[in-house]
Parts: sequence; structure tokens; C-alpha cells
Amino acid sequence: MKLGEVFEAIAGPDAPVEFLAYDGSKAGIPGSPVRVEVRSERAVDLVMSHPGEVGLARAYVAGEVEIVGDIVDLFQALSHVRPATITWPTRLKIGRAFAPSFFRNADILHRRDVPPEETKLGGRRHSKGRDADAIKHHYDVSNTFYRWVLGPSMAYTCAVFNDENDSLEEAQDEKFDLVCRKLDLKPGMRLLDVGCGWGGMVRHAAQHYGVEAIGVTLSESQAQWAQHAIIEQGLEKQAQVRFSDYRNVPESGFDAISSIGLTEHIGEDNYPAYFEFLRSKARPQARLLNHSITRFDDNQQVHHRNGFINRYIFPDGELTGPAKVMTAMTAAGWEVRHEENIREHYAMTLNAWRMNLENHWDEAVAEVGIRKARVWRLYMATSEFGFIHNIIQLHQFLGVNSDAQGFSAMPLRPGFSPR
Repeated sequence: MKLGEVFEAIAGPDAPVEFLAYDGSKAGIPGSPVRVEVRSERAVDLVMSHPGEVGLARAYVAGEVEIVGDIVDLFQALSHVRPATITWPTRLKIGRAFAPSFFRNADILHRRDVPPEETKLGGRRHSKGRDADAIKHHYDVSNTFYRWVLGPSMAYTCAVFNDENDSLEEAQDEKFDLVCRKLDLKPGMRLLDVGCGWGGMVRHAAQHYGVEAIGVTLSESQAQWAQHAIIEQGLEKQAQVRFSDYRNVPESGFDAISSIGLTEHIGEDNYPAYFEFLRSKARPQARLLNHSITRFDDNQQVHHRNGFINRYIFPDGELTGPAKVMTAMTAAGWEVRHEENIREHYAMTLNAWRMNLENHWDEAVAEVGIRKARVWRLYMATSEFGFIHNIIQLHQFLGVNSDAQGFSAMPLRPGFSPR
């Protein structure tokens, strides 16, 4: 059975994709905007090393499968493909054709020989040491690489677009400002930003709202970059970023706490301790803004430890449904006062990051290597598709540490209007 036949059996004869394989077979529609090229028998071996998304990722990262055109367009064109649509006779025929490759890859199947981009962490899940290793794997890639992808803001979380004509930088500025407005920041207040990344929130709040801000991150390279940026902006008397686990913050009595993109790294089992810890750091009537990626369905599996994203991008990352996040906040004593889902904004953010990567492709390859660059191209396209199609979402939850009498100090109708 040739590869073109396999593609047609899976995607259908009218899939709007051109397919070319090393064995001379073809499928799909010639001249389509997207073309898939299977370049060698090794591509088949890599796919069969872990049938499914990980195997496909291995083949793409290795350059044995090439996608000519936009990867998101490919996902759109093949979005109708589901395992259930493939008949059992076809599955058996495909299985017999590729059984030799499957058994040749027994070592990889048992993780004795995996690609270097994949990671397997040691130690207790979500211990401080293992969390530090997970963050290091993803964030200590290269500040230069991140600058090319993220742009000057170095903001690695969902931006907020007032309209489709906003630039990425304008949208990231609006995201930080929206968080500040929701927290009702005022001069002289004390802000704690956990999982602060390159310090964008800390710097924005200090510069535009006159607060005293502390940010913490488990990435040493992020902390160094952020502290340098703080000094460059003349904010060192108001702001600081520490290389530290958020659980090691000794100060308390904060007027506001922001958590932008950290919950995904915490793990559902640790939600209670996480939100209780944050509340222990807050004064009465202080606000918490939790900004995090969630899954569409609360009943879906909370994490996929053997999936592409977990192996290549966010080891130990866990996504839950929004109700689980809100329930955990409430159980820890936070009164949830406002919530919104801005998933379309993250699709737009990821598209902008992908275009930045493509525009700096040669430099990115020189900085981190072709395989790592291809990992990022695939990861961002996969994520963009997920936000477009409501597979994953981005929620902001605003909580208040209402005082002992139940007073929240919230206005009757908060508007969060722009400054």
C-alpha cells in the first residue's frame, strides 16, 4: 500500500491538500495552497515510533515531513478527519502495510531512544525542583529567540485587541492595562505578580499606575532580562523581578495580585494550595486577577502527559475547564466577581507570533537550531488552531478577598474602561 493511498484513505479523495511521497505516490488536489511532502522512509519510521500526534511531530521536527504553506491552513483542510471515519478494513490494511516499521521502532516506543527536544522530568510532580526544571526547559531557550517571536514587549501571554487593526505591541499593552484596571491599581499600592515572565506586567503597573511591584519567575534568564529592563526604564525604586518560586515570597499584605499564565503550570491537585497561598499574601479587599488557558470541557482529561505539547513544550503542564479554576478560587476564599473568555484574542496573538517567527526564520534557526525552530512553528500553529475552534480557551477571573464582614469594596457596576 503506497503512502498516497494511505493519505486518501484517511483524508478522503477530495481533501484540499496536495500530497507527495518519496515512493512516487500522490494524492489530494494538485496546486492546493498547502502541500504535504513525505520525504523518506525514515518519516514513516518516525511516525510509527509513536503513532499519533507525537509520531507526526517527530517526523516534522526531523524535516522528514515538510509542509509547504501555512500549517494552520493544513489543519483547517483536514479538520474533518477523525479516527472514527476510517473503516476497520482500511485500518487493518494500513496496519499490515506499516507493521514492519512499527516493530523496527520498539526501542523508541519504550523511550530508550527519543529525540533530544522531548523531555522527561525526574522527581515528584510539581515539587519545587521539578517545577524549576520544567520552566527551564521551556523558558530558558534564548532571550534573543523570544525577542524575535514575541516582539519588543517580551509578553508571552494572550494579548487583548481592541480591534483587528491593533498591532501586537498595542494589544499587549492593552492586556497589561486591562489587568491593572481590573485590579483597580492606584499609586502607592503593592502588587505581587506571580509567574511574571520578562516583567511586562510589573513594569507596566509601576510606570503607568505608580504601584510598588514585585514579580517572581522560575526562569533565571527571564529574571535577569526583566531586572535589566526595569533599570533601563528607571523603575528600580518601584519594581523588581526575582528569580524565585512564588512559594518562597516572604512578604504579605499585598493590595493586588496578578497571575498571568501561571495556573497552567500548577496542576489541578495543587489548585487549593495555590489559591490559598495567594490569599494568605493579600490584605482584606485585595483583588486577584487570574489569567489562564483552560480546556473547553471540565470533564476532559486534565493533562496529556504523552502528547506533543507535554513532551516538547510544557512538561507537566495541565489544563482544566474554567469551572474547576473558579471552584478552586472560591473554595480558597476568593469571591469571584468577574469572568471573561478571550480565546479569539489568543488566536490572533499566536498568529502574530507565528508571523514574527517566519519573518526571523533564518536568525531563529541560527540561534536555536532548525529542529527547535520547527518545534515552535508546529506548537504555535497547533495552539492557534485550538483557540480558533474552541478546543482551548483563555479565561480571566477577577477575585476579591472580601473582608470578615463580607465587604468587597467593589463598585456596583465595574466597567474596566480604558485609561
